Amino acid sequence: MSEPAPDVLVIGAGIIGAACAWRLAAEGARVTVLESDIAGGGATAAGMGHIVVMDDSEAEFALTRRSRQLWNDLAGELPADCEYRRTGTIWVAADEEEAAIVARKHAWYAERGVMTEILDARALAWAEPNLWAGLAGGLLVPDDAVLYAPCAARWLLERAGAELRCGACVERVESGAVALRGGERLSCGAIVCANGCAAAQLFPDVAVRPRKGQLAITDRYPGFVNHQLVELGYLKSAHGTASESVAFNAQPRPTGQVLLGSSRQFGVDTPEIEWPLMTRMIERAFEYMPALRGLSVIRTWTGFRAATPDGLPLIGQYAAMPGVILATGHEGLGITTALATAELVAGTITGSAAAICGEPYSPSRFAAAHSYA
Repeated sequence: MSEPAPDVLVIGAGIIGAACAWRLAAEGARVTVLESDIAGGGATAAGMGHIVVMDDSEAEFALTRRSRQLWNDLAGELPADCEYRRTGTIWVAADEEEAAIVARKHAWYAERGVMTEILDARALAWAEPNLWAGLAGGLLVPDDAVLYAPCAARWLLERAGAELRCGACVERVESGAVALRGGERLSCGAIVCANGCAAAQLFPDVAVRPRKGQLAITDRYPGFVNHQLVELGYLKSAHGTASESVAFNAQPRPTGQVLLGSSRQFGVDTPEIEWPLMTRMIERAFEYMPALRGLSVIRTWTGFRAATPDGLPLIGQYAAMPGVILATGHEGLGITTALATAELVAGTITGSAAAICGEPYSPSRFAAAHSYA
């Protein structure tokens, strides 16, 4: 006798797909996950692994805060190889003008119940001695964290107990079924499309496109960086529409290595390092942390983020095809927002309650047309 069709097929075994499988299984669904490559690969393997509350909009704040809460609640269960650490984030103010932004950011977070601490220049230097001494200060968000997302994705899949089919390339999606390369057709109750940039290959009208990023990691220098460090101009870089941008972003890894970012490029679909842009990114890091010049970079790599025109992900029913749920377009926040995304996806399929409203992330907001201009 053949196996019964799963309740849900999840396309993509990155951090978003794994989180969706885990949450749906926890609510009693039989789940099969289809992955064209390996679990925890793609953008999940290429990212920095920052779990951070963001405040570019109320919708972004709600999704990131809820997901950070869920990650922090889960932290005690994560195995050691997930490398979860509550390092906190310091948003670094370069000058007095940015120090005023820090004060406003602190008040904004406080109004919404998120703990932060304003650091003056002296406190910043004490917290991060290798930063440039001329910086004005910063904002510490102590409950932010980092983790190694590929292992977290694989752990979520194991916890889900879902059937995982690696090397399964989806060529076509229908209402209630998918067609794989090679001719196999799989039936199901619902489909979750959580395959990042590749969602646009299955659904050409979906408002996502790839945004290339580059990262570098140093050799081991324990204690060189203590917190996730991000320049205050990062949000402008992350959500801007310029074809190229860079921003200072440094993350301590448990190995003692320092992970450096970040860059963003539209209109580039090749995986090779763009050395002029990489140089700009590293030089930007030197401006904030001159002592980095004495460290050795041992590896560089690229990845592709699934970006949307308004910087918010697409989470919810795909209007053109009943039974298909989108979970894509998270750009650089897929790891942060994975668990809250899964909560919203599960709510759409099973009717379970979610802690936040899913309307701001509904794919229907781009149903008529979309533009990146």
